[in-house]
Amino acid sequence: MREPISRDARLALDLALTVRHDGEGGVADDLTDPAGLTAWVRAHAEVLPDTEGFTADAARLTEVRELRAAARALFARAVRPGEPSPADATRLLPEGEAVRRLNEAAARTPTVPVLHWPQSAAPVVRRRPVHGAGDLTATLAHAVIAFLASPDRDRLRACHAPRCVRYFLKEHPRQEWCKPSCGNRARVARHHQRHRATT
Repeated sequence: MREPISRDARLALDLALTVRHDGEGGVADDLTDPAGLTAWVRAHAEVLPDTEGFTADAARLTEVRELRAAARALFARAVRPGEPSPADATRLLPEGEAVRRLNEAAARTPTVPVLHWPQSAAPVVRRRPVHGAGDLTATLAHAVIAFLASPDRDRLRACHAPRCVRYFLKEHPRQEWCKPSCGNRARVARHHQRHRATT
């Protein structure tokens, strides 16, 4: 049974997942330069403000990377008593610092609740910037805060398949990995480990 993922949860996870497995046993970072942030923002045009013509600069990149570090630190807290993502295990921000960064970023753009109630769906409340366009970092911080304060947080897990560094939302009770390929890698690694133990 696949549970729906809220807009905020999807955006918060997508930000965290800009740190990912590189396919060669290492970790890749999609936000290493302003061009990477520009591409990521444009790929999320449906949920981020003012993406048309958006071009990141070094200052914006630093802001978003600092927010991502805070989000991943708080994701690590949310998955306890499980282990955090291996990408974060040795370099997590202190929780107090992570909360401070998140709250300061969210405060950059005050918002108001706006009700959306389509004829064929349940009512949804979304937050809209008080004064026109929202700040990118504030929008991301609002999504992370909304996700961490929602019931979806209880479904958050770190994938511990070999070489994986992703966080994911558990969609069914037996799910252990973020995607089937990670499950396959984990099973192969266990098989090889058992085989080595018997020889």
